[in-house]
Amino acid sequence: MKQGKPVITLVMVAIAAALAIYFTFYAFHTFNDPFTTTLAYAFTSYDSVEADGMLIRQEQVIPAQSGIVDVTRGEGEKVGVGQEVALVYRDTQAQSDRADLDALAMEIELLEFAASDGGGVASAARLDEDILQSLVALRSSSALGDYTQLEKQVMAVKSNVLKRGYTYGDGLTSADLSARLRDLKSQYSTLRRQSAAATTQVKAGQSGIFSALVDGYEGVLTPDAARQLTPSSLKTMLAGGGASNGGGIGKLITSDRWFFAAALSRDVAERLKPGETTLLRFSGDFSQDVEMQVDRIGPAEGDETLVLFSSDRYMARTTLLRRQTAELIFDSWTGLRIPKAALRMIKVTYQDSETKEQREENRLGVYVLLGGRAEFKTAEVVTEGSDYYVVRPTTTDSSALRAGDEVIVQATGLYDGQLLEF
Repeated sequence: MKQGKPVITLVMVAIAAALAIYFTFYAFHTFNDPFTTTLAYAFTSYDSVEADGMLIRQEQVIPAQSGIVDVTRGEGEKVGVGQEVALVYRDTQAQSDRADLDALAMEIELLEFAASDGGGVASAARLDEDILQSLVALRSSSALGDYTQLEKQVMAVKSNVLKRGYTYGDGLTSADLSARLRDLKSQYSTLRRQSAAATTQVKAGQSGIFSALVDGYEGVLTPDAARQLTPSSLKTMLAGGGASNGGGIGKLITSDRWFFAAALSRDVAERLKPGETTLLRFSGDFSQDVEMQVDRIGPAEGDETLVLFSSDRYMARTTLLRRQTAELIFDSWTGLRIPKAALRMIKVTYQDSETKEQREENRLGVYVLLGGRAEFKTAEVVTEGSDYYVVRPTTTDSSALRAGDEVIVQATGLYDGQLLEF
């Protein structure tokens, strides 16, 4: 055991020496690297300002109802005057009867289709195509995260499959279908009479876009009231003040335009003009760039001004939005982003094609690592940030600067065509 101790000590000393050599070698190459590179990549720089504000619309609340409420309209769905928006059931039995009525109505529709269909090859092909199309529509909506028509799309798939089954899969004769159809219609009529008094329809008093969200601002934040807003009153609204406690089963958005009110600093507001169009970039659930009209620029209150923007687009997609942050974009520049340290000015000597004289000029650009050599590529500055430039190439030939080029950031004594050692 005593003889083993010197061996262990020797092994530990050897390992420590190896680690010391490795880290010394690594540090030497880290601090004595002859050059460093980075990739140029496509980049868009924006002259923009962030704005917190509120969405404003003309909205009519649909009053709350006593009983079991079943909303029959999807979020953002258009509703006409007098059309149904909800059903109110007196009790759970009435709700169950309604579900039975819907099931009977669908089965009657399917049987009527089967009874009237000739059952030929063309009909079978048409049904197969309908099933495929309904599945594609359901899959597309799911992929986009759009579930506003989910119930209808699921029903379409089920309906088409059942039609195919009734027409070709069950072996029913025409007499069987007719007898089954008469029986279902009789059941439907009886159940409808029994449940009529226990179910009430809620209809739209005027046309509009339906939303199930009632937040209490419907009677406060109207287009007319928006033109009286000030930066201080808007801040009160953003903090949750001013909203009523009124409930409802939903609301109808009856205006054809929606507004976005935001308090901006005076110098930002001075860059806008009433009636002009500007770009606002919304984020979150509504991730969209929207061109909006500058509807009103209010009087200054301290260092802030209330600016009202409006648009007639995306009305159905903004029904759930109220408090929102948007990026007001004044201008944008697109090019290639490089570190500031990579941009260089070199002096180039060339022969004038007309006079054949030797001339000198300064050219701006970057050195790019290509095949182990430094190649100079000219560029012009589009805009700059704190530690980067956005540049664009000055030529369009094969030697032009492109996204993905390995740009040399730091090096000494560089020249065009120089062989670089790694």
